[in-house]
Amino acid sequence: MNWDRVEGNWKQVSGKIKQQWGKLTDDSLAQIKGKRDQLVGKIQEAYGINRDEAEKQVKDWERLN
Repeated sequence: MNWDRVEGNWKQVSGKIKQQWGKLTDDSLAQIKGKRDQLVGKIQEAYGINRDEAEKQVKDWERLN
């Protein structure tokens, strides 16, 4: 999925993101506002993984959606 589309449709896409990463809260998603780097950081924090792993997960999600 093109990240410009993600940003433009953040409210719709955030539901898919929450399905993928259920530990992210609605408040976290509201703070992210479609910013990819912030999404990676929130995933990293919520799941206690390193930045490279969070980045990989987001890339995989983009490819599949």
